[in-house]
Amino acid sequence: MTTDSSRRLILTLALAVTLLAALAGGCAQHARQGCAPCAVEKSQSMAAQSTATPSATLRRYPVDGRGFSPVGKYLAAAEPVTDDAEGALNPYVLRVIEAYPTDGSYPYHCKPLEYDIYNGVTEDIWYQGRVVAKAYPDGSRCSYCCGLTFEVFCRAMKLRNRAKGLVPDDFNGMCFTDLFNLLQLWYIEGPGDSPQRGIAAYGLGRPIEDWTQARAGDFCDFSRNNKSGHSVIFIEWKRDDAGKITGLKYFSSNSKGVGFQTEYFADSGGKLLRKWFRLARVGSISDYQPFNRLDIPQRQAYAPTQPVALSRD
Repeated sequence: MTTDSSRRLILTLALAVTLLAALAGGCAQHARQGCAPCAVEKSQSMAAQSTATPSATLRRYPVDGRGFSPVGKYLAAAEPVTDDAEGALNPYVLRVIEAYPTDGSYPYHCKPLEYDIYNGVTEDIWYQGRVVAKAYPDGSRCSYCCGLTFEVFCRAMKLRNRAKGLVPDDFNGMCFTDLFNLLQLWYIEGPGDSPQRGIAAYGLGRPIEDWTQARAGDFCDFSRNNKSGHSVIFIEWKRDDAGKITGLKYFSSNSKGVGFQTEYFADSGGKLLRKWFRLARVGSISDYQPFNRLDIPQRQAYAPTQPVALSRD
């Protein structure tokens, strides 16, 4: 008969083989015109989902006595957010941005073959009882651009829902699969994808075509003339003496970590391409629109695998 120790050894070896297979499959990361730098090609394999159960003993990330991360602790103690005239998500986005350290302690990390263990967020992002985006398992709170902007979006949506007395994990009636598909549109997994496309497709808001209407807290992605790109949160325009828009200040996960940065358009001495510059705004809850899943591209670049050791915000 097989002993208990033998059975444990067999289970351990099976788990190790599963994880190695997931990492070997991975996703090929690339930068291309019209896409954020962390957009990826379709994965060659799907990792098996873990059956681990959330537990305080399994938290991988530094937290305080109540289980708050630095960002969560800040938001828990922050003053209530004042809505703007439109009732848009922007004030909540800006409140979430305030919570992130910009001293380099939230570093940048983006490399190929990691989508089975890491989705560019600083901590696991939960929705309806499952992790929709995984943080890096070493607890370093690293991120990359589209991961961080998606994280801010999710935090701001939950913050506003709580403030309005609504279920935090209800984004216009979206189920977990809807939000995971929005993540892939956000990360530009297919032609024409962008945060702008995802926000409009799921009835959450609208594109900002008139740049003069842009406001701090809008979501944005752009491409550069060196075939790289970026996913950011708009803060303000930069203009010349004649009032022409020459660039912008934004918040994102940048090469030196989470923080603010300024870039300029190619016709104003920088690298940004006006043709590949997209803005969108999440509107008021009362302005949400119904969406039809059949009308939305369904991306399946990789599976929503769960972390082996889970952490909750």
